[in-house]
Amino acid sequence: MKVEATPLYKPHLDASKSFGVQLLKDSKTVQKYINSGKFHKIKKSGKGYQVQRLDYSRAYMVSKAKTTLEKIGSKFSKDTKGGTFTVSSITRTLEDQCRLRRVNSNASLGISSHNYGNSFDISYIRFNNVLKYNPKMEIALEKVLKHYQNAGRIYYIKERQQSCYHITVKNY
Repeated sequence: MKVEATPLYKPHLDASKSFGVQLLKDSKTVQKYINSGKFHKIKKSGKGYQVQRLDYSRAYMVSKAKTTLEKIGSKFSKDTKGGTFTVSSITRTLEDQCRLRRVNSNASLGISSHNYGNSFDISYIRFNNVLKYNPKMEIALEKVLKHYQNAGRIYYIKERQQSCYHITVKNY
């Protein structure tokens, strides 16, 4: 079964394919990119962000995606006077994707931009490590994401079922 990308999602996949990373089928493929220095470890927390426990993804991304996450975190922290957002998903293999589909119907049936090491999700209901709707923080986060999208650095989609923003870093 081949699933076509929606018009909204196609730019995300095109951006993902521009980093020269092959589709991540399994752990072995991820390890290959870690060993070659193409994938970089994402720290559990940084200025303006924390990474929740990842059950269906791995805390590694291409350099530009890592740097962009750090910049988004810094700007968010500055704009909210020390606030933090939560990263809920990072890089996924096709195997991870299959496991995730069992618990999340929103997970892509086909290929996801998470399968290339340049996408991550940010929760819009968990700020400062508190799981609670916070419209002020959500607006501040979306403002930061719009800034980076307008600057040509990212694409983002608001995923309502998963209460997160899906961010794909462009190869700028």
